[in-house]
Amino acid sequence: MAMQVTTNTLTGARILTETLKNLGVDTIFGYPGGIVLKVYDELFADSEIKHVLSRHEQASVHQAEGYARTSGKPGVVLVTSGPGATNVVTGIANAYLDGYPLVVLTGQVSKELIGKDAFQEVNIVDMTRSCTKKTYQVTDVRDLEKTLVDAFYTALSGKKGPVLVDLAKNIFTETTELEGLKLPAFENRSELEKIPRILSLLNAAERPVIVAGGGVLHSNASAELKSLACGLSIPVVSTMMGLGAFPQSDKLYFGMIGLFGSYSANQILRESDLIISLGARFNDRISCCFPNGEIERNLIQIDINDHEIFRTLNARLGVKGDIKEILSDLLEKVSKDFSDWAQEAQALKARNKLPAKKSEKLHSFEVIDAIYNFTKNMGITVTTEVGQHQLWCAKGYKFNYPGQFITSGGLGTMGFGFPAALGASIAQNGAPVICVTGDGSLQMNIQELSTCVEYDLPVKIFVLNNGYLGMVRQLQEKLCGKRYSQTQIHNPDFVGVAKAYGVDAVRVEKAEEIPAALEKCFASNAPFLIDFVVEPMEVV
Repeated sequence: MAMQVTTNTLTGARILTETLKNLGVDTIFGYPGGIVLKVYDELFADSEIKHVLSRHEQASVHQAEGYARTSGKPGVVLVTSGPGATNVVTGIANAYLDGYPLVVLTGQVSKELIGKDAFQEVNIVDMTRSCTKKTYQVTDVRDLEKTLVDAFYTALSGKKGPVLVDLAKNIFTETTELEGLKLPAFENRSELEKIPRILSLLNAAERPVIVAGGGVLHSNASAELKSLACGLSIPVVSTMMGLGAFPQSDKLYFGMIGLFGSYSANQILRESDLIISLGARFNDRISCCFPNGEIERNLIQIDINDHEIFRTLNARLGVKGDIKEILSDLLEKVSKDFSDWAQEAQALKARNKLPAKKSEKLHSFEVIDAIYNFTKNMGITVTTEVGQHQLWCAKGYKFNYPGQFITSGGLGTMGFGFPAALGASIAQNGAPVICVTGDGSLQMNIQELSTCVEYDLPVKIFVLNNGYLGMVRQLQEKLCGKRYSQTQIHNPDFVGVAKAYGVDAVRVEKAEEIPAALEKCFASNAPFLIDFVVEPMEVV
């Protein structure tokens, strides 16, 4: 009797799902289409990978980023060719600028049709080349497994970010052997030889300050940051993307820097004699506040991405490497006390400008303050959309935990926060997540209310409804002589829309109504929407 020989010969569609599982993927966000039907057929038969069906491909990518920011794992997206692929570009660019790992899988027409204007063919590889860490196109099934492994490695190594893998239709039915390849070890060499120079500058300083950027969160270095700042009594400020990297309730925290930051945070940079930047990008919204070289005159810039160092500022010392590793090494060698400077700096907090009411109507800062006081002991994740509400939340909610604040920083994407909240909730096994949104931003991806209900995700949606595209209106007030062109918007009944999707909702117009609304919102483990009708002419 002839002996049977078993092989690992599988179709490309099966190799795709098996490789994803081998790489630790348990959740995919996406939207099916004709080109990728064979992959969806494999997912139908596979119980190990959960697929989350969004209602728009852009929302799929934002959900995947919310998942990545919360879980620390790459967010995986699967969409079809043509419009399915083009709809993911905004989400990819958002993850690229903020530095979060995504692996976006797009379907493509068969190899023999590429470049012939076939139905639903677009050159998505070239379209996304400038907003990804790397793009791939697979036209031969024999290249599929190693390409996927390389894509995950690229997304996770160095400064994390999105990659795109374009998959020709023919590979899904072609067969080859599954090798079971593993991720190679990551090699992010830190310039530890520069630690003595950091020590020398720190020992010579009298008024140092630490700027906590998003890189602290990327490196999981919040504990090391707290040990350094508290051990030496060094004041800490943050960028918007660094909120939560250092507990904002701590007396050493002085606020967010930049155009929409606090007086105390900006002023402490001006008065310091040494600035230690940890994974912060000093973009134009920060640098415009310091036109006289107050930042770069004595700046230590530590970042895992060497392209960020010296890119916008002429730092005194640039150090490439993993922030966690560098701070750990520094902590073993440094011993100094800056308590007198920290105490002196406390007076700056008293000069922070408090928001003032413009009318008797409910104001956004009152809403954020009430939300914070109600939820401050919950350790709950908060996402935002983009606009005035985002800034009210960043300035008014005290984020005390790493990863507690999820927002679109570099790209400023309206429509990001609500889908990201769904992804964050999924990453936390269905835990409640708050989404603070505006009436304009919510309507960018309001259809995801359906996704929220289908997967029973307890996302709490708080709409700061002022009847305007508020941030644009604020700029028109300042720069355009109050000519409010195309910023006043006609809104639907958000309570009615939410209920039509199956989400319970209430409207709040007075401060005294807020506590009861929040009690009802958090009384059940279900999605809930509160429409806060606020003063339309507020200015952040």
